[in-house]
Amino acid sequence: MNNRLTLEILRDIGRRLSDYLRKGRLSAREIKPLGRGAAGDRTFQMDQTAEEIIISSLRDSSIPLTVVSEEIGLVDLNGGGHRVLIDPVDGSKNAVSGIPLFCTSIAVTDSETISGIYLSYIINPLTGDEYWAEEGRGAYFNGMRMKTQEDEEIRVVLYETQSPKRELPLILPVLSLANRTRCFGSTALDLAFLSKGAASVYINPSTTRSFDYAAGVHMVRESGGLVTTIDGHDISGVELSMKRTDPLLACANERILERVLREMER
Repeated sequence: MNNRLTLEILRDIGRRLSDYLRKGRLSAREIKPLGRGAAGDRTFQMDQTAEEIIISSLRDSSIPLTVVSEEIGLVDLNGGGHRVLIDPVDGSKNAVSGIPLFCTSIAVTDSETISGIYLSYIINPLTGDEYWAEEGRGAYFNGMRMKTQEDEEIRVVLYETQSPKRELPLILPVLSLANRTRCFGSTALDLAFLSKGAASVYINPSTTRSFDYAAGVHMVRESGGLVTTIDGHDISGVELSMKRTDPLLACANERILERVLREMER
């Protein structure tokens, strides 16, 4: 029996999620807070339902897996095995606010660190756009090969902050390098956009959890980009768990990374 998840299984999950989340306007029941999930963030009905769809599909695959998810926490399926990092609805604040920009992200690893990720998948349920990457095979957008920006011009910087008053001044030097800046509210989609060359830099001065960025980090790397901590340190050894990790920086290429880090050091 093959104990590795396949892209086909993840894409099937994506189709099921799209059927549920593509409603555009979510009902009052679906945007009602249920409390707080295992990660400590507010949980809505749509988060819980999306997670249930994913976990049910993974359980039905009969593959031994260990899930790390924003809502349920860490749980073994079919006896436990390779780790599956799940963010059922990344950008749930957008979704409940009526902003049509959110996604589901899934990353699969054969180790307990981010360096072991061998498969990643992100889907925008409203558009049906799919992003995926397989170890050593590159990253893809709706079946087309993705490649990060190759020149060093900083056209678009994507960013995220949890405490704008405190954190925006920290990254203002980087934002000032850009022709344009955007804050979309979905880390996974931000990293997917960078992977396909739509942005030059992604920066987040907030601490985050690995399931927030695991799939996106894998895609950036498979499409030619680089991901470090905000001060340039390697993240290969980051543990895939419920713990918060260091702030993140992703760049399209090494020249842009060096330029951003120089600006941060000033």
